[in-house]
Order: sequence, then structure tokens, then C-alpha cells
Amino acid sequence: MTYCRHYRNGGKDKHVTLQHLALVSQTDKVPPEAVGAVAAALQVQILRDFTPAWGISATVDAFATIEQVPVTYYPMIVTEDLPVDAAGIHLDRDYTPFALIEASNRWTLTASHEALEMLADPFGTRLQAAESVKVEQGHVEYLVEVCDPSEAVPFSYLVNGVVVSDFYLPSFFDPVPNTRVPYSFTGGISRPRQVLKGGYLSWRDPSTRHWWQQRWFGTPAPTFHDLGVITGAGGSPRRWLDQQVMLARPDAVTGAAEGTEDFDLLVAAYVLARRDGNGASARAERLRDEVEDLRSQLAPVGSSPYGTAG
Repeated sequence: MTYCRHYRNGGKDKHVTLQHLALVSQTDKVPPEAVGAVAAALQVQILRDFTPAWGISATVDAFATIEQVPVTYYPMIVTEDLPVDAAGIHLDRDYTPFALIEASNRWTLTASHEALEMLADPFGTRLQAAESVKVEQGHVEYLVEVCDPSEAVPFSYLVNGVVVSDFYLPSFFDPVPNTRVPYSFTGGISRPRQVLKGGYLSWRDPSTRHWWQQRWFGTPAPTFHDLGVITGAGGSPRRWLDQQVMLARPDAVTGAAEGTEDFDLLVAAYVLARRDGNGASARAERLRDEVEDLRSQLAPVGSSPYGTAG
């Protein structure tokens, strides 16, 4: 279910769409305390970074089981041993979006990626017309996938110590570059419709109905791929296109290669997300001490700490 709110912004009404996301783990590799820490980080990312740019907001809540998730929420489920083409956003029988997230060393980055893309385009069908990056095609229809072009680890950033995904801004589809305009939140993307190393971009050529991608996977420069017309019944363009990417690059699911700087960054963030950081643990201990001090000061020996009604 989608809710809409209007906010007063500098004397002008600002329309904001509000969704609800649920983060759930089905694996011991991602314990409840990690789910809570990452849900909190995603909440900050959405409210502080994503909503001002896209006018779409959400609550992000952690749940212990899928059964506890209200029917109005979009579930994000962390699980193990996903088939290569099963990760990403899907639609259930009631056409409600849900995301599957591999419990790998990059699960927080994936959770951020899927959350933002589910908010920007819940059903995987949102298109934006703009000039093609393949010059001879003219105007084409881009699938709005806000994290794909800069999804690789080097372009991520930290929220509360948790690795989250960069995302492009509406200016990404501007007709011409402008050095004074940002094109992604981190600034990694420096011009309209740019694909960074490790990322990709998808679009449909309306003259042929063929879907195309520009990918930068292990090559010196981005490459073009003609995927043809979507085949198979059901599903969304996003799901079909994601399957093509997963088959071309399995590390999109499994995470960075061991021995690389990306791997080290993700492992460090994974550990931090599991324990919510030493700083948070120390603060929790201090809060417990403060509460105990207040109890000892306010409650006389033998009396109720809640006082009496007078």
C-alpha cells in the first residue's frame, strides 16, 4: 500500500510518496541484531539522502519472521544459497514487490540497492525517455534502476558504519552535462547516463523493441549488448534483465573476490553490522549504567520505583 504526504518546504507544498519496507533474515549468518542495525542505517539513508532527491520515502523496520511482516509492507528477505538468477526484486502472486538478498559479505550493500530500487520503481516497469548512450539509436526508454550504473563497492558509502549503495539522481537523464550538477549521491557519476566500472544500464529501443545494456564487467571500457525482445511469460522487464546480468556476472550475487580491497571493505562492514559497532556497544553499556543510577537515586529503599498516586 502506498501513502502520500504533503510537506511544507520553503513556502511550497512538496509531495512525498511513503512506502513501508520490512527487513527479515532467514539465516543464522545474519542475526537479529545485524538486521536491526542495517534497518536503522537504511532508514537514515532513505530519509536523509534518497527522499530529498526523489520525493519517495519509506519506513524500514526489522522483523524476526516473515509471518510478522504486515501485508502493507514490501519484504526484503535475507537468505542463503540463492540460485544465480534469483536475487533481486520479484512480484508475488498478489503483485506485491519483495526482494531476495544473498547472505554474503556484501549483503548490506545489496539490501540498500534493492531497497532504493524498490522505492523508485516497485514493479520494475518505470521507463524514462532520454538520448541513448549508443549514439545512432536516438531517443530510447531507460529502465529506472537507480543503483545499477554505480552499484560496485568502490562507489558505495557508509551510514552508521554500514556499507550502502550509491544511487543516481533525476538529473541522470538530463540532455547535456553540467559541471555544477551532481548525477549520483556520492558524486561518482559525473555526467548523464554514465556507467561506472562494475555497473550497467538498461534501455529499450522503441524502433525495434529490443532491450539493450551497457555493461562494464571486467573489460577495459563499457560494452554494448543487444538482448533482443523480452522472452518468457510473466514477470517484469527488470526481473528478465537482472537474470541476464546475473548470468553474465555471478559475482553480482556472491560478493567481491577474496584478497581484494573491495572484499576487505565488505567483510569489515559485515562484521560491524553484526555487532552494531564497538561505539554502539559502549554507548549501550553507559546507558544501562545511567538507568541504574537514576533508579538508585529516585527509588527509596523498600518503595516502588514508580511512586504512589497521591
